[in-house]
Amino acid sequence: MDDSSNTSATTAMPQKNHSYDDHIHHHFHSNISRRHQHSTTTILPLNSIIIIIISIISLVLILSIFLIIVMLRRLKSVKKHGSCKENSGIHNTSSRFIAPTTIDFNASPDVKGNCLYGGSMRKPASAYRGVQVFTYKELEFATDNFSEANVIGNGGSSVVYKGVLADGTVAAIKRLHRDRKQGERAFRMEVDLLSRLNSPYLVELLGYCADQHHRLLIFEFMPNGTLQQHLHHPSSEYRPLDWGSRLRIALDCARALEFLHEHATPTVIHRDFKCTNVLLDQHLRAKVSDFGLAKMGSDKTNGQISTRVPRTTGYLAPEYASTGKLTTKSDVYSYGVVLLQLLTGRVPLDIKRPPGEHVLVSWALPRLTNRDKVDEMVDPAIQGQYSKKDLIQVAAIAAMCVQPEADYRPLMVDVVQSLIPLAKNFNSVYSPGFLRFHRQSSGLKY
Repeated sequence: MDDSSNTSATTAMPQKNHSYDDHIHHHFHSNISRRHQHSTTTILPLNSIIIIIISIISLVLILSIFLIIVMLRRLKSVKKHGSCKENSGIHNTSSRFIAPTTIDFNASPDVKGNCLYGGSMRKPASAYRGVQVFTYKELEFATDNFSEANVIGNGGSSVVYKGVLADGTVAAIKRLHRDRKQGERAFRMEVDLLSRLNSPYLVELLGYCADQHHRLLIFEFMPNGTLQQHLHHPSSEYRPLDWGSRLRIALDCARALEFLHEHATPTVIHRDFKCTNVLLDQHLRAKVSDFGLAKMGSDKTNGQISTRVPRTTGYLAPEYASTGKLTTKSDVYSYGVVLLQLLTGRVPLDIKRPPGEHVLVSWALPRLTNRDKVDEMVDPAIQGQYSKKDLIQVAAIAAMCVQPEADYRPLMVDVVQSLIPLAKNFNSVYSPGFLRFHRQSSGLKY
């Protein structure tokens, strides 16, 4: 019995331990199984991961391609714009007579690779002021085949005709001489500058023609001719100017140069400011013209330009005559000479006058600052039309502008501010209501 009992007990114990181990083992594997199941529920399937990676790569590729296209287009645009700007700086728009389209020019034999003269070019009309393109035939028709009867100006490099465009606009059509190299250069420079300069005190460029070897510029027509004609060649057509008109003309010219020097980017130096380049509209308001010899001041260090160009004797600033260097102060000197012409009615150089009076500046300078002698130099045509105070002030401005040392000359912005009260205070020959309307409609102001 004892052995049997012991045997049973011995046999029972291992069974009990085995059952406990099985329970522990089952519990352990259950926990592992649950953890494994929990773990597998948080890991994405391989296919999903591949799809996400491919999507990201595709998006990156699409963005890269898009950026490359944008950069290439910008680079192409910059290269095209830079090439055209270097040669001509002109953006074509539609002709006054045809629908907007791409304009093709046949280049002259001596002009190669120029955006202005050859090839097809399409550029945004908004880049410039809407300068229009004309064919040579259109301008032939406008001027009656360039009739001598329509000639209103004749210079060394061009002839200017009065013409009527197809829409009825009266225009001044400047035809450059085809056999002059300077004509090609002047044409490119004038169109480049005038198409980008927008001021009511500058003669407006309406369009141009670059048809085969023909080079023409089309400007707004100024019906009262040049300041030169009114001051020095008075006639039934060009009546003498009164004091008030001269003050307004002086202010208009000062505003034109102020715009070129202070508001144009980069600064523009006119280089040939004189009475023949001051044109008068139907109300005797002045606009400055002829930028064929104009130059942007940023081309050289400190706004100086060393290129020698022909200039009209008597308007030359002393430093330009001796060194060939130009600055905005060179224009100020030329403006001072024109102001002296408005005061005296004399030309800048007149060898017919007595000794000591040949050169206007040399003769006038000591009188400008002498209160007792300033009256002696005034044009007889305006005697009695001004106050002594106004005369002295205008004479002082002229004296400062024609100082031999460029550093002593004023800026054009200072000249404008000095002339404004003089022009405002003078009784106008026009009614106040008319002047208000004219200033609003034309953009001109005192």
